[in-house]
Amino acid sequence: MIKQVAAGLIVRGQEILCCQRTEYQALPLKWEFPGGKIEAGEDAPQALRRELEEELGVQAEIGIKIAQLQHHYQNGNAVELHFFVVEHYQGEMQNRIFRDIRWVNRRELATLDFLDADRELVRQIAAGELLPL
Repeated sequence: MIKQVAAGLIVRGQEILCCQRTEYQALPLKWEFPGGKIEAGEDAPQALRRELEEELGVQAEIGIKIAQLQHHYQNGNAVELHFFVVEHYQGEMQNRIFRDIRWVNRRELATLDFLDADRELVRQIAAGELLPL
């Protein structure tokens, strides 16, 4: 069973919001893009809108889907990630569940210790292959 996950690339000029997992979560202290599991009855944009409200306290306008990829972890877990651009949101950004949240210049994304599932996408964004400048 592959877990379906929606993630948001929240963009502010040259920066993208990155979130660090707590030491108590699976894959502790790894960096990721905000989002989460797509629940039954939701499509990916609906799930992402709900997750961003829960995790960051913002009402997001979900933009275009820019990537979809599958990743199989060594422990046998598998995820299918759906990445969407988020350029507009309402509300004050709040860190509700993460150890840290940080605006990072796209060219510096690879300096963070991202989840394995996100690494190729991070490389593509940092190289300017994804997301128009």
